[in-house]
Amino acid sequence: MTQVKLDKIDLKILKNLQDDGRITNVELAKLAGISAPPCLRRVRALEENGCIHGYHAKIDHGVLGFGVTIFAQVKLMSQAEADLNQFETRVKEWPLVREAYMLAGETDFILKIVAHDWDQYQQFLTNELTSAPNVTSVKSSLAIRASKDEPGVPIDI
Repeated sequence: MTQVKLDKIDLKILKNLQDDGRITNVELAKLAGISAPPCLRRVRALEENGCIHGYHAKIDHGVLGFGVTIFAQVKLMSQAEADLNQFETRVKEWPLVREAYMLAGETDFILKIVAHDWDQYQQFLTNELTSAPNVTSVKSSLAIRASKDEPGVPIDI
């Protein structure tokens, strides 16, 4: 992964966009200490060089009826690159899986899964996850509450 050289203005832009993705370019420019046209050029450059991957709204799961969040630790039989890639491809097809990370150590992947209720998760677990090729075990942990849910990274300016 190539690290991009960023100056203080770029960092201010990134921090403010991370805090509020709906901020106007005029407001963003003011907070960054530059005028609007160069601010927009910098934002576009940050998008093009991969610093900014996209913009999204943070939706409350419960409002849409997704009452449970589960973290599933998945162990695979084989860690051959082709098998890892096959599992990652399958994970991308499962809408209930919201985040997936390959890990070093005893667990091969950790998945963040949302479901309407425990029964829906159990159906997903039985019909999709544990029956997927190469999956040898799954340990499920039900989240009780989120103590912190902050997107992005800490940006020091």
